[in-house]
Amino acid sequence: MAEKIKFAILGADGRMGQAIIKAATSIDGVSINTALTHSQSPHLGKDALALAGVMSGAGQSIVNLTDDLSQAGQSDVVIDFSAPQATLDLVDAIKGSAVKAVISGTTGFNAAQQKSLDGAISDLVFLQSGNFSMGVNMLEALVELATSKLRQGWDIEVLEMHHKRKVDAPSGTALMLGEAAAAGRDVKLGDVQVLSREGQTGARQEGDIGFATLRGGGVIGDHSVIIASELEKITLSHSAFDRSVFADGAVNAALWAVKQSPGHYNMKDVLGL
Repeated sequence: MAEKIKFAILGADGRMGQAIIKAATSIDGVSINTALTHSQSPHLGKDALALAGVMSGAGQSIVNLTDDLSQAGQSDVVIDFSAPQATLDLVDAIKGSAVKAVISGTTGFNAAQQKSLDGAISDLVFLQSGNFSMGVNMLEALVELATSKLRQGWDIEVLEMHHKRKVDAPSGTALMLGEAAAAGRDVKLGDVQVLSREGQTGARQEGDIGFATLRGGGVIGDHSVIIASELEKITLSHSAFDRSVFADGAVNAALWAVKQSPGHYNMKDVLGL
């Protein structure tokens, strides 16, 4: 019998972490080896599987939540949905360990943090994405294609809505779509993005990529990219109905990643886009 692929999950007591536990434990050949959370979590020491509504047994033992990142080093792959500094601390803690791959859905890295991360992952398969949904990644490809063809006289706006508990804005997915739009125009997003508008802003500048953020209720994730001219408008959009779509994508990305050579990957690589 083949040995199971051992997963560690950082942010295991969060909504995404619990969805990933459910998705991973439903797959033969996978086991949850380590469940990680932050030091102030009220769930420290509790069974992560029970918190996620999964019964231990059938080859899956109880996995108590810990804040000791070094314990992730006993796993084959780490799935990370946490915060930028926690991701950096994780990469540092697993240096020289048995971990083959890290799958990170953490967003909100500033330029210095991203540079530090890029310099620390040379020996890992590091798969980073703002969204693990197949539909969103297909939307990203369509946005890049559309913006590459519709240039002069076409304005780009990215609109997103999430639940009221989301703490970062714009979302990682919105920024991912903005990056795709910028790539279609052969520009850097940082040079053309407009993240907010208030007061007397003046007329919209040609080439800007604007962002609008909505928060409320329990919305899992709605994203639209609007490409508008003086005479017509195209809207490319995606709505997620259940958080499991992201969890399933992250688990499938992990199963793909453990077979790859060290390098920096994203969901386009997984899907062959």
